[in-house]
Amino acid sequence: MKAVKVIGFILLGLLVIVAAAGTYVKVALPDTGAAPQIKIERTAERIKRGDYLANHVSACMDCHSTKDESLYGSPVVGGFGAGGEKFDQQMGLPGKFYASNITPYKLLSWTDGEIFRALTTGENKFGKAIFPLMPWDHIGQMDKEDVYSIIAYLRSIPAIKKDIPASEIDFPVNFIINTMPHKANLGKLPSENDTIKYGAYLVNAAACMDCHSKRSHGDIIPGTEFGGGMEFKQQGGVVRSANITPDKLTGIGSWSKDIFIQRFKSFEGKEKQAAKLNPGDPHIPMPWYMYAGMKANDLAAIYAYLRTVKPIKNQVIAFQKF
Repeated sequence: MKAVKVIGFILLGLLVIVAAAGTYVKVALPDTGAAPQIKIERTAERIKRGDYLANHVSACMDCHSTKDESLYGSPVVGGFGAGGEKFDQQMGLPGKFYASNITPYKLLSWTDGEIFRALTTGENKFGKAIFPLMPWDHIGQMDKEDVYSIIAYLRSIPAIKKDIPASEIDFPVNFIINTMPHKANLGKLPSENDTIKYGAYLVNAAACMDCHSKRSHGDIIPGTEFGGGMEFKQQGGVVRSANITPDKLTGIGSWSKDIFIQRFKSFEGKEKQAAKLNPGDPHIPMPWYMYAGMKANDLAAIYAYLRTVKPIKNQVIAFQKF
């Protein structure tokens, strides 16, 4: 009888510990520190730089705008910055997530510091964690001035009145998500003359590795970086990301710099010429029309950096029907 009581007390104690830990994670986290007290001057130079980064490098506007999913590459067709795109369980995600409205309609009540903290740490104005579909970890490694430029640009775009549903996160990720935000690890923008380092900076800013690596339970599988094969589930099949390592047989090792640049530039200004998709055709998640606006020199730097990563032999089946 005493043994039963002891076991009971032990189990009760464990339940108390688990409950306390759960309460701490749910209530006390995230905790990345107070939003910085900053006021960003909206200079023409910053707005121009922010426009370039938000539209053609980090491609923020691809997820935060309305896209025509019936066309190849899903070009943006309206609602610029107003959000609303849904990412859900059908895509293999742990819940329903909605791209937020990042126009001044919603951000007007946010301080520059609150936007900065959200972009670089994953903690929003209200102390809530942002699911890392939004690549805040990568933005948090960019140069502070570049982040300032993105904020200046977001302040400059037209406000669009559109309210977005709250995300619904499945258990246990609704707890785990609070442990994800962390302090920024800001870097410095390398000189464009230092081609490899500059290319690495752009690859981080564009979050290339996030999509071009295999994942398990949301985490990149070590050793698969840039090797492609990440699955994007959609109605009727699954699309997989390309291998962009310098492997000559299964990656882009046989591509010349000019071929690489032209692959992107072939989409520049072609949104209105996008081909109509037929039922069962794959929806390509790569935001070609956004990245097509990158400067040729920047694409060349990305190419140069990708030539330095470890070649991975991985023959990707780009689209497979269920």
